Amino acid sequence: MAQKPITFEWLSNFHPEVFFLTGIPGLEISHAWISIPFCCLYAIALSGNGMILFVIITESSLHEPMYYFLSMLSFTDLGLCLSTLVTMLGIFWFNAREISFDACIGQMFFIHGFTFMESSVLLAMAFDRFIAICNPLRYATILTNSRIIKAGFAIVIRGTTALVPLLLLLKRLSFCRSHVLHHSYCFHPDVMKLSCTDTKINSAFGLAIVISTAGIDSILILLSYVLIIRSVLSIASPEEQKKAFGTCVSHISAVAIFYIPMISLSLVHRFGKHAPPFVHTLIANVYLLIPPVMNPIIYSVKTKQIRKAVLKIFLSKRM
Repeated sequence: MAQKPITFEWLSNFHPEVFFLTGIPGLEISHAWISIPFCCLYAIALSGNGMILFVIITESSLHEPMYYFLSMLSFTDLGLCLSTLVTMLGIFWFNAREISFDACIGQMFFIHGFTFMESSVLLAMAFDRFIAICNPLRYATILTNSRIIKAGFAIVIRGTTALVPLLLLLKRLSFCRSHVLHHSYCFHPDVMKLSCTDTKINSAFGLAIVISTAGIDSILILLSYVLIIRSVLSIASPEEQKKAFGTCVSHISAVAIFYIPMISLSLVHRFGKHAPPFVHTLIANVYLLIPPVMNPIIYSVKTKQIRKAVLKIFLSKRM
């Protein structure tokens, strides 16, 4: 009995040539004006994170584990900004809503990749604070330069490898419905909703990736702070307690501004079907823009060494 030839049916599924991105629904006439605050936010994010990277690289006094992790955070924030800059401002300025299927896949890779990397960096920073407060005598021997470099490579690999099969699974889907996305950039759940084929495998795999990255990271960050609080409360001196907690304020703020928008966007996607369309778009934009904008501000204001290094650069330019 002759065997049937092996076919790769999913490769022949219909893929749209283009998707259509969305600006702010209902406010298309005002896109030029709306672009002004977005331009300001992008400028703050790019210049702020660029400045943080520059001062950490050039100032030898900042060549310490805490600041190496901060430079990784600034790098991922820059990556997030650049991943959406072209499409978002293209919509506001030129009404350039079209994006090819392959370009959409590429943008998703960078957006989700940098998001997962940022989650991993925040976990690494929590571990840094845990060692610094709970085991300060071994801090220098545990967080050596070689281990930090290995951690950096592990963060990149962890943030990107799981995305490859996720995006390959997306390419097997057929898209025969509307090709209009609800965001100013390509977002995996948004693209997946446009498919007219079964997406259970895609949904399950996507959920598994989120749980195994951001989900586990958030639990470990919470656990590290439970141990930090227990260790700090055992210190007799109130001044020492205050000083120890003070070193964690910046990181706690960074964790909050990363996870709160992420949770909000997830809730809107799952339960906000009847919410006005502009709500989805605004929360999606906040989700990607607020952390890159706020992190440099938080660390420049709350971290004395970073603030002094930034002021030193500005004062040296004036002289």
